[in-house]
Amino acid sequence: MNFFKSVVKRLHHLLLSEKSKRKIERSILLLSIVSFIVHLVFIYLADSLQFLDEENPLLGSPIAAVYTPFSFILVYEVYLLIFYLPRSITTYISKQYEIISLIIIRRLFKDLANLKLSTDWFKIKGDLQFTYDILASIILFYLLFWFYRLNKNRKKNEADKELSKGLENFVNLKKGIALVLVPLLLGLALYSFGSWGFSQLSDSVIGVGKLKNINSIFFDEFFSVLIIVDVLLLLVSFFYTDKYHKVIRNSGFVISTILIRISFSVDGLVNTVLIIFAVIFGLLILAIHNQFEKDLK
Repeated sequence: MNFFKSVVKRLHHLLLSEKSKRKIERSILLLSIVSFIVHLVFIYLADSLQFLDEENPLLGSPIAAVYTPFSFILVYEVYLLIFYLPRSITTYISKQYEIISLIIIRRLFKDLANLKLSTDWFKIKGDLQFTYDILASIILFYLLFWFYRLNKNRKKNEADKELSKGLENFVNLKKGIALVLVPLLLGLALYSFGSWGFSQLSDSVIGVGKLKNINSIFFDEFFSVLIIVDVLLLLVSFFYTDKYHKVIRNSGFVISTILIRISFSVDGLVNTVLIIFAVIFGLLILAIHNQFEKDLK
């Protein structure tokens, strides 16, 4: 057992320490800048040299070039989610909400590049999606503000509590899970985006121009993995607490993650509503949980 703890501690310091986080942050920033420039070059080739299919929504306007660096920012958010997993369940869940809100923001840049300004705004599917997304981004930003506010208040209330032996073991387990997630999600990301990028480049060169849904690339599988992790954490948490409000909170967070995952299987208004409802559900669960703890004192 001590050997396991020692290995986990060393690997955690290597991959998930503050120093590692700063290095990864700088690397992602550099990749974002480079990818933005590369995307602009591809747009130029599509527009001027007809080397690529300019009908592709990601090659039709320089605005769409912002989509690519945002994808790297999302990868960094995925890393942050793993980074905060051993520290706090609620912070880990808040990172899930950040990721889905940034996915919508990223989608807005593609929507902006393909807007068709006309009097038939509410009849054009792309323009309608833009309307849904811009409203959803504002609502999610506000909901996240309240989620972080509730989480901040909870941390203040727990600041003086000592880390029990059972809780320390639970934290070590979460560190182990986080270490497994790092290579798993990195491999999944490389495979998903690599396969999509190769297929899109091939289609563009030969003039097919059909854009597969990049918004769900990697992230539908990613949230499927998160559901498994959330359920595992929920089951293991029973060894360390049998408090009703803790069980309900953790179960509610699992349901919230499942709703986000389901949203990738639908489009349009239903997609947006499912995402917003998932975050509202998680926010209400946390608010009731905090009130429950306050009244138990």
